Amino acid sequence: MTVSVLIVDDSSFFRKRLSEILGASGQITVVGTASNGREAVEQAEKLRPDVITMDYEMPVMDGITAVREILRRHPIPVLMFSSLTYDGARVTLDALEAGAVDFLPKNFEEIAGNSSQLQKILVERVVSIARSRPKSFGSTRAPEPPEASAAADRAATPAVQRRPIAKRPAAAAAVASPERHHRRTSSRHYTVVAIGTSTGGPVALQNVLIGLPASFPAPLILVQHMPASFTPAFAERLNRSCQIQVRQAEDGDLLRSGLALLAPGGKQMMVENRGGQGRIRILPGDDRLNYKPSVDVTFGSLARSFPGKTLGIVLTGMGADGREGCRMMKQSGSIVWSQDEKSSVIYGMPMAVAKAGLSDEVLALNDVCQRLKDGVC
Repeated sequence: MTVSVLIVDDSSFFRKRLSEILGASGQITVVGTASNGREAVEQAEKLRPDVITMDYEMPVMDGITAVREILRRHPIPVLMFSSLTYDGARVTLDALEAGAVDFLPKNFEEIAGNSSQLQKILVERVVSIARSRPKSFGSTRAPEPPEASAAADRAATPAVQRRPIAKRPAAAAAVASPERHHRRTSSRHYTVVAIGTSTGGPVALQNVLIGLPASFPAPLILVQHMPASFTPAFAERLNRSCQIQVRQAEDGDLLRSGLALLAPGGKQMMVENRGGQGRIRILPGDDRLNYKPSVDVTFGSLARSFPGKTLGIVLTGMGADGREGCRMMKQSGSIVWSQDEKSSVIYGMPMAVAKAGLSDEVLALNDVCQRLKDGVC
C-alpha cells in the first residue's frame, strides 16, 4: 500500500521539488499541498493523509501552530523541514514538543550528496514515519518537575491510535509478547547510566530526565541522533527544564553524579576509565558509520571501561543502533533496559534490542524515570 503525503511549505519551488522526489518512488502518493499553516489544517482535515511534511516559517499560520491544530483533530505523523542553525534547532525542538515526529534539513544538500541517495533517505523516512505512533497535542509534552506535577502525572495522556494505513513490520509483532516476561531488576549501584535514542527521542529524554532529583546518584550519558547545530540548543533546553545538570559533552569532561552529558552531533563520544574515574573522549565522526553520534560506539566504550557497572537504556528510534553496544554491555555483565512498543514513537532501536534477547527490562516511557529513581542507588 502506498503512503499518502500532504506537503506544506510557502515555497512553490520546494513543494514542487519534494513532490517530484517522493512521487517518483512508487511508494508514496502526494495527495495535496498547502502554502501556509491554515491551509495545512484545512487540507489535513479534508485529505486525512498518512504523513504531513511541514515547514515552520510560513505566512498566515506558522508550522508549529499548524502542528498543534492538526494533532488536536487527528494524530497524523508530521515530518518537519528545518534549517540547520541554532535558531532552526530551537524552533524544531518546539515543533517536536508540539507533536511532530521527526525532522530533516530543508537544504537537501545537507541530507545527501546525490539525487538517488537523497530520494532513498527521504522515502525511507516518510515510510517509517507513516508507521509511527504519533500522539495528540498535549500527550507528547514532557511532565513538569515533581513539585509542580502531582496532578499532571495523574492525568498523563496515553498515545492516541490513528487509523491504520500501513502495516507495521511483522518483526514488531513478533517481539510484542516476550516483553511481558521480563522481571524487575533489583536496585543496585551503577558507575554510569547511558541512554540512547533517535526518532521521538527529544521528547522521550525530557520525559525521563525531568523527574530526576539533582542528587541523582549516578552520572548520565545521553546519545541522541541529531545534527551538530542542534545538540547545543537541545542540551540547553534540557538543562532549563531538569533538576539535574545537563550540558553538551566536551573532550576531557569527567563524569559525576547528577550531571548528564549529551553527545555532540556529528561526532562520536566514548568514555574512558582513568583510575576508576570516567572521562569523555570526543572523536571525529567516522564516515563509515551511519550515525554520528552512534549509540553502539558509546555503549561499546562503556562496556569496555566499566564492565558490569553500567545501566544501558535504549528508547524510541528508527533502525537498530544500540543493539551491538547493548550486546557488549550484556557480555560484560551490565544491565540493559529498553522502551516498550506501545509507548515508542518508532519501535526500531528498542525492538532490535528486545528481539536480540538483550533487555533485562522492557518499560513504558512513563515508567522509566521512576524505575531510575527506584533502581539506581
